[in-house]
Amino acid sequence: MIRARLLNLLFPPKCVLCQKVLEPQETDLCHSCRTDSPECAGLHKSFSFLDSWTAFWYYKGYIRTSILRYKFYGARHYAPVYGRMLAMRILQEHTKPFDVLTWVPVSKLRRLIRGYDQAELLAEAVGQELGMIPVRTLQKVRHNRPQSCIS
Repeated sequence: MIRARLLNLLFPPKCVLCQKVLEPQETDLCHSCRTDSPECAGLHKSFSFLDSWTAFWYYKGYIRTSILRYKFYGARHYAPVYGRMLAMRILQEHTKPFDVLTWVPVSKLRRLIRGYDQAELLAEAVGQELGMIPVRTLQKVRHNRPQSCIS
């Protein structure tokens, strides 16, 4: 208890999106980000290769910066936050049950360099919120060039 208070004093919890220090009554996101972040509204767009899909925010601005911190700069502690948000959206948008929760794995080299597979951590966090165990259905067999210039 004392240790947690000391850690919060030295390293106060911050909003995962804008990095503002959270007020005592706030968790994960500050009030401004919770109310003003542009949620993804394109959930009814269909793709021939997908049965359904879910997204919470648009990948731009401070949301993009937050995801880049998570993916490339060791902010693995964002996974439970993103998992709660994504699970909430899944429960709101998808009325049909689904059979499996899975992820697209990163290569062994990329996992070694980063120290974690961000997609797997997110699947585990979503699974915990939904009461499901993510199942590994895919295997990365080779290391590809990064799709982004950040890695």
